[in-house]
Parts: sequence; structure tokens; C-alpha cells
Amino acid sequence: MIKVFTDGSAGTTGLRINSRLSERKDIELIKLDESLRKDPEARREAIFNADIAFLCLPDAAAIEAAALADGSDTVLIDTSTAHRVSEGWAYGFPELTGQREKIAVSKRIANPGCHASGFISLVAPLTECGIIPKSAMLDCFSLTGYSGGGKKMIAEYEGDERDCLLDAPRMYGTGQQHKHLPEMKAVCALENPPVFCPIVAPYYSGMEVTVPLFAGNINGTAEDIKSVYKEYYSGSVVRYSDEDESGFMSAGLMSGRDGMLITVCGNDERILLVSRFDNLGKGASGAAVQNMNIVMGVDETTGLTI
Repeated sequence: MIKVFTDGSAGTTGLRINSRLSERKDIELIKLDESLRKDPEARREAIFNADIAFLCLPDAAAIEAAALADGSDTVLIDTSTAHRVSEGWAYGFPELTGQREKIAVSKRIANPGCHASGFISLVAPLTECGIIPKSAMLDCFSLTGYSGGGKKMIAEYEGDERDCLLDAPRMYGTGQQHKHLPEMKAVCALENPPVFCPIVAPYYSGMEVTVPLFAGNINGTAEDIKSVYKEYYSGSVVRYSDEDESGFMSAGLMSGRDGMLITVCGNDERILLVSRFDNLGKGASGAAVQNMNIVMGVDETTGLTI
């Protein structure tokens, strides 16, 4: 039986990972007493005793946890930003070419950021095949439910006396220094990070990431892009779909699920690339469990809701 430890099990992602794994018969969860949750020696012992450890921590604490694991044979899956562009860490988006094979044999796996997952799912296949030049200057806007902000933001949105400004969508990251930008640039092999506009809205979960393109700036057509996606995403977790909701596209369509839908819309001149998924699913804990399944050599959808 595979032994699994979640370092940072009190946060939103850690809680959801443990909730998912508690129902599985092929996994034994290692749990620390609440009084030892932040004790370095207790954490180190738990990591060493585990076959797989999830790091669901702030960046600095994730770096510390990775150091605590030195000398162990434990596979680390880090859900923080700390190691997503670090050498020696496999990037945990298995749908990318060759990435599933890297994840399967890696001892260090960096779970993607939620916004980054949407952008990369749309752009990486197109830079890989040359439809989007690596020198492209791209734009991206992303809608997310408030649960992506963690326990503090959830409490703010669900409080009895919440600020009325929370009743409308709110743009953030306006200084163009969002923590997901480095991986968005690096994983897509872009020379420039995109102009990125993340927006948190007053609903619990679900994401809708959009990359607009002018046809004159790419090497191909909307139909070419559709063909690439249909071939590239041939698995069950990420798939192409032309469907919408009677002319609308809801950011909450995939809430509560671990899959991702890719769509191309627009016209011959102006094209919209759209990725929809759950910020807590394929954008966080669902992706982490998928990566764990790959490491274990079991069906990667085990324990997921597709």
C-alpha cells in the first residue's frame, strides 16, 4: 500500500487532497497531530516515511519542506509556486508532449498554477507546432471563483457582513507581476510573458481562461487550431469541445469536476481560445492527484470526477 503525507493539510488544496484520498483503498494516509503540524522534525519524519508527499504550503515553507526531504526516496508533489520553473522538477501537466513520461519517473513534481494551466493548455500546443510564434505578444484574461484565493478569501466572500464590492467581479494582478507568469512563459517556450488579466468573481469555483488572437498574427487558421487540439488532447481529462450554452460560455461549467474543456470560437479574423475547468480540480487538487496516479502507475483518472 502506498503511504502518502500531505504537508500543509489545513489549507484548501491540502484538505481537498486528503478528502479525495481518504476514500481510496490503495493508499494509507500519514497524519500528524495538530500540535506537530508545524514541527520540522515531525514533518521530516513523516516525509521520510511516505512514498509520496504533497506540499500544500506557501512558497517559503515548500522550499523548506523540499530541503527536509533531502536524502529520502519520497516523491514530492509541490502545489506551491516555488518550484514550477526550477531545474530538476517535472512540470505536472501530463497532457504536454513527453511530460507524462517525465512525471512517471520523477521524484520532484511541480503542480501547475490554476490560471497557468488554462493558458498553457491553449498556447503550448500551438507554439510547439508553430502556429503561434515563440516571439508572439499575447493577451490572456482569466475568470476564477473565489475559492482560488484560499481559506481567507472564502471567508471574506461567505461572511455575513461582506464588503459590497465583492458582489461584482474584481480584477487583480494589475502590476503585471502575477506569480503564474514565469511558468506561463517558460512552459510555452515564449520569449515574452503575456499581458495577463486575472479576475475573481462572486461564485465558488470554476475557471474560464481566454487567449484572443488576430488571424494575421499566427501561422494558420481557426480550423487549423481546432485540428491541433483534437489530436493533441486525445485523453479523457482534457478534451476539445465546440459546445457552448446557447451562445454563452459559463466559467462555472466544470465546477466540481477534474476535467478540462478546450474550445475555439470567433471568426476568420479574430479567434478566441478558451479553456474551462475547476480551479480546485484540474487547477489544483485534481491535478495533484492525477500526477500521483501517474507516479503510482494506476489509471490517472482514479479518484477523479471527469
